[in-house]
Amino acid sequence: MRISEAASASGLNVDTIRFYEAKGLVPKVTRSSDGQRRFSQENVDWLTLLYWLRASGMPMKIMQRFAELYAQGDGTIAERKAILMDHAQRLERRRDDLDRCEDILNRKLEIYEAYLK
Repeated sequence: MRISEAASASGLNVDTIRFYEAKGLVPKVTRSSDGQRRFSQENVDWLTLLYWLRASGMPMKIMQRFAELYAQGDGTIAERKAILMDHAQRLERRRDDLDRCEDILNRKLEIYEAYLK
């Protein structure tokens, strides 16, 4: 599929896909005889993963390391899993922090509601 279709399917925009390609985050994308990129379903699945890793706050440096390991093959699965597990733990801490923030905001809203009555 073309880059615009890959963008639509993955949630990324065309410029971000090009940026990720330039940074070495995207596995080899083939080109047609006219030189245009042709994305496979594997490429789109990978781009979708990158979208969610970035949206969930994974730093680019870690994303690059993850992509490097992916390119090295199945021998790096344990290391890739460790990266994802570390990220999952960071997300859990963020979720806990957000829950605490929500509790504080709700208490403050209750106080304001009491003042307004």
